[in-house]
Amino acid sequence: MKVLVLGAGIIGVTSAYQLAKAGHEVTVLDRQPGPALETSFANAGEVSFGYCSPWAAPGIPLKAMKWLFMEHAPLILRPKLDIAMIGWMARMLRNCTSARYAINKSRMLRLADYSRIALAELRSETGIAYDERMQGTLQLFRTSQQLDASAKDVQALAADGIPYEVLDPAGCIRVEPALAHVREKIVGGLLTPKDETGDCFKFATALAEQAENLGVRFVWDTDIRSLDVEGGRVRGVVTGRQTYHADAVVVALGSYSPLILKPHGIALPVYPVKGYSLTIPITDAARAPESTVMDETYKIAITRLGDRIRVGGMAEISGYTNDLGAARRRTLEHSVTDLFPGGDASQATFWSGLRPMTPDGTPVIGPTRIAGLYLNTGHGTLGWTMSCGSARVIADLVSGRKPEIDATDLAISRYG
Repeated sequence: MKVLVLGAGIIGVTSAYQLAKAGHEVTVLDRQPGPALETSFANAGEVSFGYCSPWAAPGIPLKAMKWLFMEHAPLILRPKLDIAMIGWMARMLRNCTSARYAINKSRMLRLADYSRIALAELRSETGIAYDERMQGTLQLFRTSQQLDASAKDVQALAADGIPYEVLDPAGCIRVEPALAHVREKIVGGLLTPKDETGDCFKFATALAEQAENLGVRFVWDTDIRSLDVEGGRVRGVVTGRQTYHADAVVVALGSYSPLILKPHGIALPVYPVKGYSLTIPITDAARAPESTVMDETYKIAITRLGDRIRVGGMAEISGYTNDLGAARRRTLEHSVTDLFPGGDASQATFWSGLRPMTPDGTPVIGPTRIAGLYLNTGHGTLGWTMSCGSARVIADLVSGRKPEIDATDLAISRYG
Protein backbone atom coordinates (compact mmCIF):
# COMPACT_ATOMS: atom_id res chain seq x y z
CA MET A 1 0.00 0.00 0.00
CA LYS A 2 0.92 3.63 -0.41
CA VAL A 3 1.08 5.16 3.07
CA LEU A 4 1.53 8.81 4.00
CA VAL A 5 2.97 9.64 7.42
CA LEU A 6 2.29 13.20 8.58
CA GLY A 7 5.05 14.46 10.84
CA ALA A 8 8.73 13.54 11.14
CA GLY A 9 9.23 13.73 14.88
CA ILE A 10 10.26 10.60 16.79
CA ILE A 11 6.75 9.12 16.36
CA GLY A 12 6.58 9.81 12.63
CA VAL A 13 10.10 8.54 11.90
CA THR A 14 9.69 5.29 13.85
CA SER A 15 6.27 4.75 12.24
CA ALA A 16 7.72 5.25 8.76
CA TYR A 17 10.54 2.82 9.48
CA GLN A 18 8.22 0.05 10.71
CA LEU A 19 5.73 0.62 7.88
CA ALA A 20 8.55 0.30 5.33
CA LYS A 21 9.74 -2.89 7.03
CA ALA A 22 6.19 -4.21 6.65
CA GLY A 23 6.49 -3.73 2.90
CA HIS A 24 4.60 -0.49 2.32
CA GLU A 25 5.52 2.40 0.04
CA VAL A 26 5.96 5.20 2.56
CA THR A 27 6.17 8.98 2.16
CA VAL A 28 6.70 11.29 5.14
CA LEU A 29 5.58 14.94 5.01
CA ASP A 30 6.91 17.58 7.41
CA ARG A 31 7.10 21.37 7.53
CA GLN A 32 10.65 21.34 8.89
CA PRO A 33 13.87 20.91 6.83
CA GLY A 34 14.77 17.67 8.64
CA PRO A 35 13.64 15.09 11.20
CA ALA A 36 12.93 15.67 14.90
CA LEU A 37 13.31 19.45 14.87
CA GLU A 38 10.34 20.30 17.10
CA THR A 39 9.22 18.50 20.28
CA SER A 40 11.67 15.62 19.71
CA PHE A 41 14.69 17.91 19.34
CA ALA A 42 15.84 18.53 22.94
CA ASN A 43 13.55 16.58 25.23
CA ALA A 44 14.64 15.30 28.63
CA GLY A 45 16.49 12.32 27.15
CA GLU A 46 14.92 9.73 29.45
CA VAL A 47 13.53 6.52 28.00
CA SER A 48 11.43 5.73 31.04
CA PHE A 49 9.70 2.39 30.63
CA GLY A 50 9.16 2.07 34.38
CA TYR A 51 8.84 5.74 35.38
CA CYS A 52 5.72 6.05 33.30
CA SER A 53 2.70 7.69 34.93
CA PRO A 54 -0.29 9.83 33.91
CA TRP A 55 -0.17 13.46 34.94
CA ALA A 56 -3.80 13.04 35.97
CA ALA A 57 -3.48 11.44 39.40
CA PRO A 58 -5.21 11.53 42.78
CA GLY A 59 -4.20 14.66 44.67
CA ILE A 60 -3.04 16.55 41.59
CA PRO A 61 -5.80 19.21 41.74
CA LEU A 62 -4.74 20.17 45.28
CA LYS A 63 -1.05 20.04 44.39
CA ALA A 64 -1.71 22.16 41.31
CA MET A 65 -3.22 24.90 43.45
CA LYS A 66 -0.07 24.95 45.60
CA TRP A 67 2.25 24.83 42.58
CA LEU A 68 0.70 27.96 41.14
CA PHE A 69 2.21 29.95 44.00
CA MET A 70 5.67 28.32 44.01
CA GLU A 71 8.68 30.17 42.64
CA HIS A 72 9.99 27.01 40.96
CA ALA A 73 6.64 25.46 40.06
CA PRO A 74 6.39 22.26 37.99
CA LEU A 75 3.03 23.49 36.63
CA ILE A 76 2.41 26.87 35.01
CA LEU A 77 -1.10 27.83 33.91
CA ARG A 78 -1.77 30.76 31.61
CA PRO A 79 -5.56 30.65 31.26
CA LYS A 80 -7.24 32.04 28.17
CA LEU A 81 -10.63 31.92 26.48
CA ASP A 82 -9.82 28.74 24.61
CA ILE A 83 -12.58 26.11 24.43
CA ALA A 84 -10.05 23.38 23.62
CA MET A 85 -7.94 24.26 26.68
CA ILE A 86 -10.95 24.41 29.02
CA GLY A 87 -12.39 21.14 27.72
CA TRP A 88 -9.04 19.37 27.96
CA MET A 89 -8.45 20.55 31.54
CA ALA A 90 -11.96 19.43 32.56
CA ARG A 91 -11.35 15.97 31.12
CA MET A 92 -8.00 15.76 32.84
CA LEU A 93 -9.55 16.60 36.20
CA ARG A 94 -12.09 13.79 35.69
CA ASN A 95 -9.17 11.39 35.36
CA CYS A 96 -7.70 12.39 38.73
CA THR A 97 -9.29 9.47 40.59
CA SER A 98 -7.64 6.35 41.95
CA ALA A 99 -9.68 4.07 39.67
CA ARG A 100 -8.90 5.97 36.47
CA TYR A 101 -5.26 6.44 37.46
CA ALA A 102 -4.86 2.68 37.82
CA ILE A 103 -6.44 2.01 34.41
CA ASN A 104 -4.44 4.71 32.64
CA LYS A 105 -1.12 3.78 34.24
CA SER A 106 -1.63 0.11 33.36
CA ARG A 107 -2.25 1.05 29.71
CA MET A 108 0.86 3.21 29.65
CA LEU A 109 3.06 0.56 31.28
CA ARG A 110 1.83 -2.06 28.80
CA LEU A 111 2.81 0.08 25.84
CA ALA A 112 6.05 1.29 27.43
CA ASP A 113 7.25 -2.24 28.23
CA TYR A 114 6.46 -3.33 24.68
CA SER A 115 8.40 -0.32 23.44
CA ARG A 116 11.38 -1.38 25.57
CA ILE A 117 11.49 -4.67 23.69
CA ALA A 118 10.97 -2.97 20.33
CA LEU A 119 13.77 -0.45 20.95
CA ALA A 120 16.20 -3.19 21.95
CA GLU A 121 15.41 -5.15 18.79
CA LEU A 122 15.68 -2.06 16.59
CA ARG A 123 19.01 -1.11 18.16
CA SER A 124 20.29 -4.63 17.53
CA GLU A 125 19.22 -4.71 13.88
CA THR A 126 20.45 -1.21 12.98
CA GLY A 127 23.42 -0.56 15.27
CA ILE A 128 22.22 3.00 15.87
CA ALA A 129 24.25 5.03 18.39
CA TYR A 130 22.65 7.97 20.20
CA ASP A 131 24.55 8.55 23.49
CA GLU A 132 22.55 5.66 24.92
CA ARG A 133 22.89 4.30 28.45
CA MET A 134 20.99 1.47 30.17
CA GLN A 135 21.33 2.37 33.86
CA GLY A 136 17.77 3.09 34.93
CA THR A 137 15.80 6.05 36.27
CA LEU A 138 16.05 7.19 39.88
CA GLN A 139 12.95 9.03 41.10
CA LEU A 140 14.41 11.15 43.87
CA PHE A 141 12.40 12.14 46.94
CA ARG A 142 13.33 15.14 49.04
CA THR A 143 10.49 14.65 51.59
CA SER A 144 9.00 11.70 53.44
CA GLN A 145 5.59 12.65 52.02
CA GLN A 146 6.90 12.08 48.50
CA LEU A 147 8.34 8.73 49.52
CA ASP A 148 5.04 7.65 51.09
CA ALA A 149 3.07 8.80 48.05
CA SER A 150 5.19 6.58 45.79
CA ALA A 151 3.39 3.53 47.20
CA LYS A 152 0.71 3.75 44.49
CA ASP A 153 3.39 3.68 41.79
CA VAL A 154 5.11 0.72 43.44
CA GLN A 155 1.78 -1.11 43.50
CA ALA A 156 1.22 -0.47 39.79
CA LEU A 157 4.77 -1.53 38.87
CA ALA A 158 4.40 -4.75 40.85
CA ALA A 159 1.01 -5.51 39.28
CA ASP A 160 2.48 -5.19 35.77
CA GLY A 161 5.68 -7.08 36.55
CA ILE A 162 7.95 -4.04 36.05
CA PRO A 163 11.21 -4.31 38.05
CA TYR A 164 11.74 -1.64 40.71
CA GLU A 165 13.70 -0.98 43.89
CA VAL A 166 12.79 1.33 46.79
CA LEU A 167 15.99 2.95 48.06
CA ASP A 168 17.15 4.78 51.17
CA PRO A 169 19.65 7.66 50.79
CA ALA A 170 22.60 5.26 50.81
CA GLY A 171 20.96 3.26 48.03
CA CYS A 172 20.42 6.40 46.00
CA ILE A 173 24.11 7.26 46.34
CA ARG A 174 25.06 3.74 45.27
CA VAL A 175 23.12 4.27 42.04
CA GLU A 176 24.14 7.92 41.57
CA PRO A 177 27.47 8.51 43.40
CA ALA A 178 27.43 12.28 42.84
CA LEU A 179 24.47 12.51 45.23
CA ALA A 180 26.91 11.90 48.09
CA HIS A 181 27.61 15.65 47.98
CA VAL A 182 23.93 16.43 48.78
CA ARG A 183 23.01 13.47 50.99
CA GLU A 184 21.21 15.72 53.49
CA LYS A 185 18.73 16.84 50.80
CA ILE A 186 17.28 13.39 50.00
CA VAL A 187 15.17 10.91 51.98
CA GLY A 188 15.01 8.09 49.42
CA GLY A 189 14.18 7.10 45.90
CA LEU A 190 12.45 4.68 43.56
CA LEU A 191 14.70 3.00 40.99
CA THR A 192 13.34 1.51 37.77
CA PRO A 193 16.45 -0.31 36.51
CA LYS A 194 15.19 -1.21 33.03
CA ASP A 195 14.90 2.46 32.03
CA GLU A 196 17.36 3.94 29.54
CA THR A 197 18.63 7.31 28.38
CA GLY A 198 19.60 8.71 25.01
CA ASP A 199 19.51 11.65 22.64
CA CYS A 200 16.16 11.50 20.85
CA PHE A 201 17.28 13.84 18.07
CA LYS A 202 20.36 11.75 17.30
CA PHE A 203 18.26 8.58 17.29
CA ALA A 204 15.55 9.99 15.02
CA THR A 205 18.09 11.43 12.58
CA ALA A 206 19.96 8.13 12.31
CA LEU A 207 16.72 6.13 11.98
CA ALA A 208 15.47 8.44 9.22
CA GLU A 209 18.58 7.50 7.25
CA GLN A 210 17.84 3.82 7.86
CA ALA A 211 14.26 4.38 6.72
CA GLU A 212 15.47 6.04 3.51
CA ASN A 213 17.58 2.95 2.86
CA LEU A 214 14.34 0.96 3.03
CA GLY A 215 12.77 3.23 0.43
CA VAL A 216 10.99 5.81 2.60
CA ARG A 217 10.69 9.20 0.92
CA PHE A 218 10.92 12.28 3.13
CA VAL A 219 9.41 15.50 1.78
CA TRP A 220 10.68 18.47 3.79
CA ASP A 221 9.60 22.13 4.05
CA THR A 222 6.06 21.10 3.23
CA ASP A 223 2.95 22.92 4.43
CA ILE A 224 0.37 20.24 5.28
CA ARG A 225 -3.00 21.91 4.73
CA SER A 226 -5.78 19.32 4.87
CA LEU A 227 -6.85 15.72 4.47
CA ASP A 228 -8.41 14.66 1.20
CA VAL A 229 -11.47 12.65 2.27
CA GLU A 230 -14.18 11.34 -0.05
CA GLY A 231 -17.01 8.93 0.62
CA GLY A 232 -15.89 8.21 4.18
CA ARG A 233 -12.36 7.21 3.08
CA VAL A 234 -9.11 9.16 3.13
CA ARG A 235 -7.67 9.61 -0.36
CA GLY A 236 -4.56 11.60 0.45
CA VAL A 237 -3.24 14.88 1.80
CA VAL A 238 -3.33 18.40 0.38
CA THR A 239 -0.15 20.45 0.82
CA GLY A 240 0.94 23.88 -0.32
CA ARG A 241 2.63 22.27 -3.30
CA GLN A 242 0.42 19.41 -4.40
CA THR A 243 -1.99 16.70 -3.35
CA TYR A 244 -0.35 13.43 -2.32
CA HIS A 245 -2.52 10.35 -2.91
CA ALA A 246 -2.38 7.30 -0.66
CA ASP A 247 -4.23 4.20 0.48
CA ALA A 248 -3.65 5.06 4.14
CA VAL A 249 -2.61 8.12 6.15
CA VAL A 250 -0.99 8.08 9.60
CA VAL A 251 -1.33 11.35 11.53
CA ALA A 252 1.71 11.84 13.77
CA LEU A 253 1.64 15.62 14.06
CA GLY A 254 1.87 15.80 17.84
CA SER A 255 0.05 18.79 19.31
CA TYR A 256 -1.09 19.86 15.85
CA SER A 257 -2.94 16.60 15.13
CA PRO A 258 -6.35 17.88 16.34
CA LEU A 259 -6.20 20.84 13.93
CA ILE A 260 -6.09 18.70 10.80
CA LEU A 261 -8.76 16.31 12.11
CA LYS A 262 -11.31 18.88 13.30
CA PRO A 263 -12.71 19.79 9.82
CA HIS A 264 -13.66 16.13 9.41
CA GLY A 265 -15.60 15.91 12.67
CA ILE A 266 -12.94 14.06 14.64
CA ALA A 267 -12.51 15.60 18.09
CA LEU A 268 -9.09 14.43 19.26
CA PRO A 269 -8.55 15.47 22.92
CA VAL A 270 -4.87 16.37 22.55
CA TYR A 271 -3.60 19.71 23.79
CA PRO A 272 -0.09 21.23 23.84
CA VAL A 273 1.64 21.28 27.22
CA LYS A 274 4.93 23.11 26.90
CA GLY A 275 8.09 21.72 28.40
CA TYR A 276 11.53 23.27 28.72
CA SER A 277 15.08 21.96 28.71
CA LEU A 278 18.67 23.01 29.23
CA THR A 279 21.62 21.23 27.64
CA ILE A 280 24.73 21.81 29.76
CA PRO A 281 28.35 20.82 29.02
CA ILE A 282 29.86 18.68 31.80
CA THR A 283 32.87 20.25 33.52
CA ASP A 284 33.16 17.85 36.49
CA ALA A 285 32.07 14.26 35.74
CA ALA A 286 32.27 13.31 39.43
CA ARG A 287 29.44 15.72 40.19
CA ALA A 288 27.24 14.83 37.23
CA PRO A 289 24.53 12.13 36.98
CA GLU A 290 25.24 8.67 35.60
CA SER A 291 21.78 8.16 34.14
CA THR A 292 18.43 9.93 34.74
CA VAL A 293 17.44 11.41 38.09
CA MET A 294 13.85 12.61 38.35
CA ASP A 295 13.67 15.43 40.91
CA GLU A 296 10.19 14.75 42.27
CA THR A 297 9.87 18.14 43.95
CA TYR A 298 10.14 20.07 40.70
CA LYS A 299 9.14 17.27 38.29
CA ILE A 300 12.42 17.80 36.44
CA ALA A 301 14.50 15.09 34.80
CA ILE A 302 18.30 15.41 34.93
CA THR A 303 19.92 13.12 32.37
CA ARG A 304 23.45 12.25 31.32
CA LEU A 305 23.88 12.40 27.53
CA GLY A 306 27.54 11.71 26.75
CA ASP A 307 29.51 14.78 27.76
CA ARG A 308 26.34 16.81 28.37
CA ILE A 309 23.60 17.07 31.00
CA ARG A 310 20.06 17.46 29.69
CA VAL A 311 17.67 19.04 32.21
CA GLY A 312 14.04 18.88 31.17
CA GLY A 313 10.64 19.32 32.68
CA MET A 314 7.77 21.53 33.78
CA ALA A 315 4.29 21.66 32.32
CA GLU A 316 3.09 24.98 31.02
CA ILE A 317 -0.49 25.16 29.78
CA SER A 318 -0.50 28.22 27.55
CA GLY A 319 -1.71 27.08 24.15
CA TYR A 320 0.41 27.05 21.02
CA THR A 321 3.08 29.39 22.35
CA ASN A 322 6.78 28.63 22.21
CA ASP A 323 8.43 31.56 23.94
CA LEU A 324 11.37 31.04 26.31
CA GLY A 325 10.62 32.53 29.73
CA ALA A 326 13.55 33.51 31.95
CA ALA A 327 11.71 32.22 35.04
CA ARG A 328 11.50 28.74 33.52
CA ARG A 329 15.25 28.72 32.90
CA ARG A 330 15.88 29.67 36.52
CA THR A 331 13.81 26.69 37.68
CA LEU A 332 15.80 24.24 35.55
CA GLU A 333 19.08 25.74 36.72
CA HIS A 334 17.97 25.62 40.35
CA SER A 335 17.12 21.90 40.22
CA VAL A 336 20.29 20.77 38.46
CA THR A 337 22.76 22.96 40.34
CA ASP A 338 21.16 22.01 43.65
CA LEU A 339 21.81 18.31 43.01
CA PHE A 340 24.51 18.06 40.34
CA PRO A 341 26.74 21.15 40.09
CA GLY A 342 28.98 19.30 37.64
CA GLY A 343 28.13 21.36 34.57
CA ASP A 344 28.58 24.94 33.42
CA ALA A 345 25.01 26.30 33.38
CA SER A 346 26.22 29.61 31.96
CA GLN A 347 27.04 27.73 28.73
CA ALA A 348 23.66 25.98 28.56
CA THR A 349 21.38 25.89 25.53
CA PHE A 350 17.78 26.78 26.46
CA TRP A 351 14.90 25.21 24.52
CA SER A 352 11.15 24.59 24.68
CA GLY A 353 8.75 22.23 22.92
CA LEU A 354 5.03 21.48 22.82
CA ARG A 355 4.16 18.06 24.20
CA PRO A 356 0.95 16.53 22.80
CA MET A 357 -0.96 15.54 25.94
CA THR A 358 -4.15 13.54 26.28
CA PRO A 359 -6.33 14.06 29.38
CA ASP A 360 -5.77 10.46 30.51
CA GLY A 361 -2.04 10.33 29.73
CA THR A 362 -2.34 7.45 27.26
CA PRO A 363 -1.47 8.13 23.61
CA VAL A 364 -4.01 7.67 20.83
CA ILE A 365 -2.95 4.89 18.48
CA GLY A 366 -5.22 3.22 15.97
CA PRO A 367 -7.92 3.68 13.34
CA THR A 368 -10.55 6.38 13.08
CA ARG A 369 -14.10 6.32 11.71
CA ILE A 370 -12.64 7.48 8.37
CA ALA A 371 -11.42 4.42 6.49
CA GLY A 372 -7.67 4.41 5.93
CA LEU A 373 -7.01 7.19 8.45
CA TYR A 374 -4.92 6.24 11.49
CA LEU A 375 -3.60 8.15 14.50
CA ASN A 376 -0.29 7.82 16.32
CA THR A 377 -0.14 10.84 18.57
CA GLY A 378 -0.80 12.21 22.07
CA HIS A 379 2.26 10.70 23.78
CA GLY A 380 2.81 13.72 26.02
CA THR A 381 6.15 13.53 27.84
CA LEU A 382 6.68 9.91 26.77
CA GLY A 383 7.01 10.07 22.99
CA TRP A 384 10.66 8.99 23.11
CA THR A 385 9.82 6.21 25.58
CA MET A 386 6.84 4.81 23.66
CA SER A 387 7.91 5.53 20.08
CA CYS A 388 9.26 2.16 19.00
CA GLY A 389 6.35 0.18 20.44
CA SER A 390 3.78 2.64 19.09
CA ALA A 391 5.34 2.35 15.62
CA ARG A 392 5.06 -1.43 15.62
CA VAL A 393 1.44 -1.25 16.75
CA ILE A 394 0.49 1.22 14.00
CA ALA A 395 2.39 -0.75 11.34
CA ASP A 396 0.49 -3.89 12.33
CA LEU A 397 -2.88 -2.11 12.26
CA VAL A 398 -2.26 -0.49 8.87
CA SER A 399 -1.12 -3.88 7.53
CA GLY A 400 -4.28 -5.58 8.77
CA ARG A 401 -2.39 -7.61 11.37
CA LYS A 402 -3.25 -8.06 15.03
CA PRO A 403 -0.70 -6.16 17.17
CA GLU A 404 1.45 -8.15 19.60
CA ILE A 405 -0.13 -6.29 22.53
CA ASP A 406 -3.75 -5.36 23.19
CA ALA A 407 -4.25 -2.03 21.44
CA THR A 408 -8.05 -1.78 21.47
CA ASP A 409 -8.06 0.70 24.39
CA LEU A 410 -5.40 2.88 22.76
CA ALA A 411 -7.62 4.04 19.88
CA ILE A 412 -9.64 7.26 19.82
CA SER A 413 -12.80 5.16 20.24
CA ARG A 414 -12.07 4.98 23.99
CA TYR A 415 -13.30 8.56 24.28
CA GLY A 416 -16.74 7.62 22.99
